[in-house]
Amino acid sequence: MNAKNVIEEILKEKGRIRQVYWVACGGSLIDLYPAHFMMNAESGTVESGWYNSREFLLSTPKKLGKNSLAVVCSHSGNTQETFDAAVLAHEAGASVITLTDGKGSKCDDARFISWVYPWGDGVPTAEVPSGITLLLAAELLRAQEGFAKYDALCSGIEKMDGIVTAARAKVNAELGDKFAEDCAQSPFFYILGSGAAFSQTYGFAICSLMEMQWQSCAYIHSGEYFHGPFEVTEKGVFYFLQMCSGACRAMDERALAFLKTHTDRLMVLDALDYGMDAVDACVRDYLDSVLFYAMNVELRAARGRKFDHSPEIRRYMGIEKY
Repeated sequence: MNAKNVIEEILKEKGRIRQVYWVACGGSLIDLYPAHFMMNAESGTVESGWYNSREFLLSTPKKLGKNSLAVVCSHSGNTQETFDAAVLAHEAGASVITLTDGKGSKCDDARFISWVYPWGDGVPTAEVPSGITLLLAAELLRAQEGFAKYDALCSGIEKMDGIVTAARAKVNAELGDKFAEDCAQSPFFYILGSGAAFSQTYGFAICSLMEMQWQSCAYIHSGEYFHGPFEVTEKGVFYFLQMCSGACRAMDERALAFLKTHTDRLMVLDALDYGMDAVDACVRDYLDSVLFYAMNVELRAARGRKFDHSPEIRRYMGIEKY
């Protein structure tokens, strides 16, 4: 499918979109955050909301209706609350795009604009949810109000595949073994980040480490760090800082300066050191998360090797009733 054609089809039917709701759970929800962040940063006319699927069902936004667009993502296509959220949005009159890897799944339904994407090594950024949703947001912005950064964003998305390939080798050489050793020495630690890339600070904690490695940790927004959490900073406590490359970097730099003088266990993953300087500065905020996700996959794999813990192992998810 093509983001431009999808948005043209929606606007031909609806005339104008006034609200966009990004709806999913877990890793799928994380992938939607940069597009939500970009819509709120760049649009003067469209409201954007980012919802866990169950929350969308239980606390449905009152503005949901015929001038709304719901972008609903379930990797398997069979997450029940996500499918139910898509049905709810459809019945409210919204245009509904479902993103899934599961052809023939519940979310691959004729009631929706169903976008079945490929998944696996070598799939371009533009063809997976993080890239698709940024392109959908960019096309909507351009069609309804103009988007001066459109070309820069599209160029940046094209560059991300090469950036990530080089960064994978670099992060494994420089941080992989050290990160695994730090995990072995730290039953609990903190992960910091900000901006649109905060989605991957959150994702690294709840998906890569807590879910896939059973590693206890906590995520902290770099700006919020100074409004309470920094009180627990001391020598011997491990901090992992993801430094973004865009406008929000100032928050990460402030956290870095404090951490350097208040703990002796700090690891920094700086997007500018891993290739993001090749992307136009005006759209780096929206693409840092693509880099960080790929780096987090490598780091969790390094931890998995040290602990002999495959990222595929679960003890509750899909096993127990919950």
